[in-house]
Amino acid sequence: MKHWHLFLAFFRVGILGYGGGPSSIPLVQKEAVGRYRWLNDEEFGDILALGNTLPGPIATKMAGYIGYRVAGVFGAVTATFATVLPTVCLMVVLLTVFTSFKDLTWVAGATKGVTPVVGVMLAMLAFDFFNKARTGGLGLRNTVILLLASFVALTVLRVHPGALIAGLLLLAIVQPDKEK
Repeated sequence: MKHWHLFLAFFRVGILGYGGGPSSIPLVQKEAVGRYRWLNDEEFGDILALGNTLPGPIATKMAGYIGYRVAGVFGAVTATFATVLPTVCLMVVLLTVFTSFKDLTWVAGATKGVTPVVGVMLAMLAFDFFNKARTGGLGLRNTVILLLASFVALTVLRVHPGALIAGLLLLAIVQPDKEK
């Protein structure tokens, strides 16, 4: 039954995650944390942070890890397969259709209409993580400082996102734990 639930959860992520990895993250959270309770919010945040530091698509990395955690190696294979199966099937079908009808207005409109939806989903996820950082021990002041410093580093100083993530991970590692 675990494998069936893994397949269903990540198949839904694969089929509904239109727009790539960033749009899939809230869907993975809904399935793994909300519906099946394989993780809590803090564990999900840790997996997301670590997954973002590694190369490759985030949805498949998260599926592989969560599947492994729930049902071992076969769980990882099941979850990863379920994540990519809809994409492979839809790519073959949709690319054939879109190439035939790419000049029609409704096709162009459908593609443009997805962008704001993905933007809202990412904003909601960012707001959730902001609240978790604020209430999870960092406090409002430190959360805002890290947010602004990250924004300046990415936009003004043009620091590579991977370097920023690595630096913040290093900062988290060397930071003394206040809860002990």
